[in-house]
Amino acid sequence: MKKATLINLMAVILIVIATKANAQTQTNYYIGKWDVLVKGLPNGDTHMKFNIADSAGHTKGVLLDTTAAHKDIPLTKIEQDGDKITLYFNAQGYDVSLLLAKKDDDHATGSLMGMFDANAIRMKEK
Repeated sequence: MKKATLINLMAVILIVIATKANAQTQTNYYIGKWDVLVKGLPNGDTHMKFNIADSAGHTKGVLLDTTAAHKDIPLTKIEQDGDKITLYFNAQGYDVSLLLAKKDDDHATGSLMGMFDANAIRMKEK
């Protein structure tokens, strides 16, 4: 009887350790660089490139400036709820939000300000 109890206790301990190890290795789906195509803007469809990173357990990011000036725009706030993320930033004096929802491993869909359709593709590192 003592051997059975000891074996059961060891099995429970191993399951707990395996579960904790697995939980620590999961990464945030949105970490990385994203190319977001926003459709239907007044000046036409446009690509926005975002770089989202994890800094000491806190998600941060920037809207990459692809012009010659290279002045990246910092994201003012990031909210994540399950497979959805909302990125907030300031553009041309306006507070702007971009909502994205996971579609598959490298794609997300959503909207800019709830008005313009957005399709995001994860940019692969070269």
